[in-house]
Amino acid sequence: MTHHRPETLKNAPLGRESAYPEQYDPGLLYPIPRAANRVPLGIDDTCLPFVGFDEWHAFEMSWLNARGKPIVAVARFTLPAESPNLIESKSWKLYLNSFNQTRFASRDDVVKRLTHDLSQAAGDAVQVTLLEVDSEELTPQRLPGMCLDELDISVNDYTPSAAMLAVGEAVVEETLYSHLLKSNCPVTGQPDWGSVLIRYKGPKIEHEGLLRYLIGYRQHQDFHEHCVEHIFTDLMQQAKPEKLLVLARYVRRGGLDISPWRATPGLTPPHPLRLARQ
Repeated sequence: MTHHRPETLKNAPLGRESAYPEQYDPGLLYPIPRAANRVPLGIDDTCLPFVGFDEWHAFEMSWLNARGKPIVAVARFTLPAESPNLIESKSWKLYLNSFNQTRFASRDDVVKRLTHDLSQAAGDAVQVTLLEVDSEELTPQRLPGMCLDELDISVNDYTPSAAMLAVGEAVVEETLYSHLLKSNCPVTGQPDWGSVLIRYKGPKIEHEGLLRYLIGYRQHQDFHEHCVEHIFTDLMQQAKPEKLLVLARYVRRGGLDISPWRATPGLTPPHPLRLARQ
């Protein structure tokens, strides 16, 4: 399959051979406007139909202290969904690796530098937390709710189709999840594996159809954040729930994992929450 580089990624490092930096360089960060990918979903970027965040964990976070001794940590970054830009993941990885041989006077200085640079790239305030590598917050957990993966269904279509989503008349409040989410990088075609949680209140969504719909992303090419917004938009249009939360927790790749979530105002995901594949 031939993969065409979207115009927004024309100069991005994604899909190109890249040298790893030796010294701190904020110019490595590559912001991508969110608006272009929201237009096909009918989302007005100036009046979003959801609230949410993109939560990243970086497991290759290291720098030198003032005496040249290496320090390691796990970094947690939280970008608001209303930020004008997301940040391309490979550029993010290269940027973080530029800290490896750079000296900082304190841990707080590292947080301040990360916060400044990432907020500049995203166009909005990014929250930064440095965790110890053995922090209990990083202990894998299970998703709450009912798992759809044991449903005995046949599947013939591996592209997302909202037509697969059907609802009944009964109004319910339930939490469902699946570990069968898979999409592909829009440039390299590399697989992005993940788990998805859906919490809603409204007309009961037919479970078999929902699982077929989620499996339909298996050959879909898009960024993690846009897949979650696609799922949220389709569920809102087809099921018209009173409340809706869509959370995806993607498998770690290149030392980074990402967990975007989108919700109607008032809903927030279980937190902190990390899965075994992250």
